[in-house]
Amino acid sequence: MTTEGRTFVDSNVLLYAHDASETEKRPIARALLEDLWASRSGVVSTQVLQEFYVVATRKFAPPMSRQEAREIVALYATWPVVQIDVGLILDAASVEERFQLSFGDALIVEAARRGGAMRLATEDLQSGSEIAGVAIENPFAAVS
Repeated sequence: MTTEGRTFVDSNVLLYAHDASETEKRPIARALLEDLWASRSGVVSTQVLQEFYVVATRKFAPPMSRQEAREIVALYATWPVVQIDVGLILDAASVEERFQLSFGDALIVEAARRGGAMRLATEDLQSGSEIAGVAIENPFAAVS
């Protein structure tokens, strides 16, 4: 697989895809993820996977079972997974300062860049912008 068409997926996209209470955003998230599965072009990070697990098992109403959440994490772990390490943290701190982002958003952007993603699917940053060479796309812009 080449990195040319890779898309980094933020935790909110995974969460909406698996949250039955999200009637508007769930089909959008699922369609995006299906496309990424078909093209084998999705990328996530350890940060995204842990955020998914915590929110799905503690904040969904009703909470997802821990077993089901582990299975979903394991499923997405078959994609390229960017490990959050000290170097990434330090580079993200520079991204945070340069682009005036929250540190969490800077970690996501830097993980996307390191994962070779050309775009980042998230609702947390301004769609249509580019940060550190990564195009920001909000798949939910039409319903937000």
